[in-house]
Parts: sequence; C-alpha cells; structure tokens
Amino acid sequence: MPEFPEIRLTQEHADLKKWARDFANREVLPLAEKIDRSDEYPFALEKKMGEYGLLGISVPKEYGGLGMDLTGAVIVGEEIARASLSASFIMGVQNGLAGSALSLYGSDDQKSKYLPGLVKGDIIGAYGLTEPGAGSDAAGISTKAEKQGDSYVINGSKIFITKGAVADLLVFFARTGTAEDGAAGISAFVVEKGTPGFRVGQKLEVMGARGTATAELVFENCRIPAENLVGHEGDGFLIAMVILGKSRIGAAAAAVGIAEAALDQSLDYAVKRKIFGRPLSKQGVIRFMLADMATRTKAAKLLTYHAATLHDSGEEFMKEAAMAKYFASETAVWVAERAIQIHGGYGVSRALPLERYMRDAKILDIVEGTSEVQRWILSKELLDGE
Repeated sequence: MPEFPEIRLTQEHADLKKWARDFANREVLPLAEKIDRSDEYPFALEKKMGEYGLLGISVPKEYGGLGMDLTGAVIVGEEIARASLSASFIMGVQNGLAGSALSLYGSDDQKSKYLPGLVKGDIIGAYGLTEPGAGSDAAGISTKAEKQGDSYVINGSKIFITKGAVADLLVFFARTGTAEDGAAGISAFVVEKGTPGFRVGQKLEVMGARGTATAELVFENCRIPAENLVGHEGDGFLIAMVILGKSRIGAAAAAVGIAEAALDQSLDYAVKRKIFGRPLSKQGVIRFMLADMATRTKAAKLLTYHAATLHDSGEEFMKEAAMAKYFASETAVWVAERAIQIHGGYGVSRALPLERYMRDAKILDIVEGTSEVQRWILSKELLDGE
C-alpha cells in the first residue's frame, strides 16, 4: 500500500520504520501462520525480538531499552502487526504494559531488577488488570491486597491475561482499600512466577491473537514483600489509566497494520485475478471497494499517529486515544471483511491469511476497552466536560 505523505516522520522514525518492516518480513511473517494454527507460544521469536531491541522500545536507555517516544513504539507495532498480531501483542505487553508501568512508576530497585531482563526477553512480563467481574469497569476489581506487617497477602484472580500462562513477572492491580473507596482504593504490584499462592489457572483459547498464552491467574493467600508495591498505595487506578491510554494507541497501530496487510493483499489480487475476461481491478464495484478500504485505513492511521504525537508533545491525549482505538479497530474489521469479499472463495479458505486478519481484527475491537467503552469516554468528553 502506498505510504501516507501526510505523516511526516523524522529521519530517526523513518529509519526505525524500515528496520521494523525488514525484521517483520524476515523473522515474523514466515512464522505467522504457524503461530496461529498451533496456538503455541513463540519463545524463540520473543527472544529474537529482545536481541533486536523490540521489547524495550520505550524503556530508558540506562536499563537497556531504546528510550524512544510513543510514536516510535507505534511505528514498530504497526509494522509487526502487518505480519502477525500475535507477535505484536507479545512485544506490546512486554514493552508497552509491563515495561512502561515499571519504567514510569517502579522504584529504582524494581527498575534495576526487572527492566534489563524484560528488554532482553530473559524475563517474560505480563499485565494483570481484567477480572471475571471487572473488564471495562477497571474500578470494579475485587482482587484484594491486605497489608500484614512488611508483606501484602493477595487473594483473587485475573482473566484473559496475555502471556499469563508463561509469564515470569506480572504487574497487577489489587484493592488495598474497601469497595466503597472505588478507584481510590486500588494499588499496583509486581509478583514473580513461583511465588507461593500464585498460580496459572486455565489457559484460554481465543479466536485471534493466538499463540499468546492467554490465561487465568489465581492468587490464594499469596504473600509478597511490601517492596513489590509499584508507586504508592492508592496509585493503582491512575497507573492503570495512564498505561491503558498509551496502550490504546498501540492497539490502534496494530489495527492499522492489519488493515494495511488486508488492503495490500486485495490490491495485488485485484490486479492479477481475471473475471469475465478482465482484471478484477477493472470492475467498478471492486475499484470503489478498494477506494473505501484505502480511505478508512488512511483515516485510522492519521488518528493513531495524531494521538501518539499529542502524547509525545506532553499534551492531553486520552480523547484522541479513544478515537483512534475504536475507529482503527472497527476499520480493521471492516477492511478485513471486504478483503475476504474481494477474494471470494479464496478469502474464506485458510489458504490465505485473510480469515486470520478477520479474527485478529475482532480481538482488537474488544481488548484495551471495547468500542462501546471508547464511545462512552468520548461522549463524556464532548457532552459532560469530564
């Protein structure tokens, strides 16, 4: 697909984009179908991403990361997602969720202890916010952290945790106050695999982003040191919202990558495929469909990069992040549907990756806050001034 001249990349970002695309085409794309079909976690690929610096794009350089801005992370996330959403998720959780939470809010000891390993891929990180009874309503979590001397005792569970089945380290959120405290009673913590009382529950099979070891995680009288608190007591909801705001832009970038991949395949197929003695690309209905696909993909990309630019400029970006996330994810679903339609019988077969694009795109319509949640955020901004 042609590049978007409206997005003016710095030379550093342009070089990063080329580097990320080369890596995606060389290392990720050949494995994408295998990861999806087998639903097995690609440990070797994650390790290679660590060797190339992709797991620490936003992590400060003093801890081994690249120390780049959110726009850099968006560029890489988009390029990796063009090849495999699963690989993009693995990278994004390591860098944008676990890595960012510790980079921004962790103590010096936590940063020194965990960030170098996360960046190299020696430590597999995960992020635990969602619970069986609290998904879109993050303030409604019920996992409890009770202070006992110099420890916290954790009880509860997390669900749909990407990388949860294989994680060495979990950044998670629990209630240190009462239910009546709402968001003010939530705190953030880290826990390591092997800690007594912390275990993997069931591994969950999902329709898209397969091979990412999505699982339930269970805490049963799990005792962790008080120094495992990230930030201060009561900071958890703020930490979660800041990280979610950034990760929504990352999800939008992944959606753009899927839409671009589906459009690329459709353009190529339309030129090569003949019907009634003429290339498919000469049929008016197909031409208009491709034009609509390109327009929506471009709009999604512009919204995504605009949100990232606002963040990097230190401006308020949460509203634009919500716009980018819901529009880009719905665009990815819409474009994937039309790509399948253009390919006809081949589109619904597993001979091509289009049905994978469709399943992956729908995952992005749900994770990091559903489209309905994003619209609610926007409606409050627009109508209530909140």
